[in-house]
Parts: sequence; structure tokens; C-alpha cells
Amino acid sequence: MEKILIIDDDKELCELLAEYMKPEGFDLESAHDGNAGIEKILSRKYCMVVLDVMFPGGRNGLAVLQYVRARTDTPILMLTARGDDVDRIVGLEMGADDYLAKPFNPRELLARIRAILRRSKQGHQNVWSGIEAVRHRIGDVELDAGMRVVFHRGDRVELTSVEFDLLEVLLRNAGHVVSRDELTKKVLNRSLSPYDRSIDVHVSKLRRKLGHESCGTDRIKAIRGTGYMYVLPSLQMDEASDQNDILPEKEKSDAQN
Repeated sequence: MEKILIIDDDKELCELLAEYMKPEGFDLESAHDGNAGIEKILSRKYCMVVLDVMFPGGRNGLAVLQYVRARTDTPILMLTARGDDVDRIVGLEMGADDYLAKPFNPRELLARIRAILRRSKQGHQNVWSGIEAVRHRIGDVELDAGMRVVFHRGDRVELTSVEFDLLEVLLRNAGHVVSRDELTKKVLNRSLSPYDRSIDVHVSKLRRKLGHESCGTDRIKAIRGTGYMYVLPSLQMDEASDQNDILPEKEKSDAQN
């Protein structure tokens, strides 16, 4: 049975979830404060951690996430208060793989856990099928789908499994808009819900890791009200040229010099 750690001060919830998860093949252990949770994470092997944002003690969930993420890449799912977008966004930016708002249906938690574990396991496997691995190369970014590695100008870029899957979808559809709903389904294995900003946060993190194109333009462009597009190099050059065309004459001269 795969071991999962849940860090939550609600002991009754932890016991109920342990009973629910056991027939599904998961051994759920629990900790009820941040320090106890950190001690367990660093001393034992878990396939993933379910971490509540709010609980009493010296460390809340976000502090635990920050401490643990700097020391392990174990997948982490955050439990947040319903409607608290700040905790969700901050949690994702700090390295959480996904979140679930309380109160929740145990079946949805199970589905989220399985989706995260599928991505995590896929990310740690070297896929060899006897044929050349699928690669996507757009400009200065190259993605090897078989080895699940990404290079930017020849240097390897460390991405989470979510960021890798997101980049792969965008590169595969380079030059075309991919809706936020489609990205959420393909990358997070769920439907897009109102006020769900998970994909936007992951795109923001991906942008920071890949940086701008050499011409200074964004490689991942937000299409307002629709989704995102990975811009082809020719379009990036056109966009940079258009921006230069509207510069005042003095600024043009300075830019050329």
C-alpha cells in the first residue's frame, strides 16, 4: 500500500479519511501540527502529502510547505478554506502541486491524489520504447517527452511535473491558442471551475523559469478571456518589430545603438 501523510489538526477528519482510503490501496498516516508533520516527512517515505493551510501551532501549512519543499520533491496537495484565493495562489507559487477547498467530497480528494501520483510517477520514469523519443523544439527551448527533460539554450531547466505537462501541451500547440479549460483538463485532470486560477499561477512560474525570448517578448502569451499561446519565433520577431516601429525616433536610435 502506498503511504500518504495528512497534516491536519482535525483528528476526526484524519481518521475518517484513513478508513476511506484504505480499501483504495492507500495507507494514510496523520500529523496534527506543523512540527510533527515536518518530522514525519523528513524521516519517512511518503508518496505524497496532504497539507491543511490552517492549523494551530508555531507553523501553519504555508510555513510547512516552504520548509519541506526546499528539502524534498514529494508531491503536496493543499487543503484550503473555500473561497480563500490568496492561500491557494500562494501555495501554488511556493511549490504545491494542487489544492482542494474544504469542505470536500472524499471521492474528489481520491481523484486528485491519483491524478497527482500519475503525473509524478510519469515524471520519474525514463520511457524507452525502442524508437526515437518525441521532442518538441521551438526557438531556444527543447522538450524531450520521453526523458521528460527541458533545455533552454542548452541548459537544463528544472520543472515540476505540472509545469512540464503544461509546457508540453503549449509546445505541441505552438502558434495556436489553448483554452484555460483545455489546459486544466489536460494538465490538472479536472474541469475548470469558476475563480480557479491554478493554470494561471503555473503559467506564471513557467514564464519565470524560461524567461523572455532573446528579442525581449513573452514566449507564452495570454489571450484575454480565452487561454494561452506559445508564440512561434517568427511571430515573436514580428511582435518585437511592431513594438520598435512605434518607438519615438530618439528611442529607436538608442535601441539600435
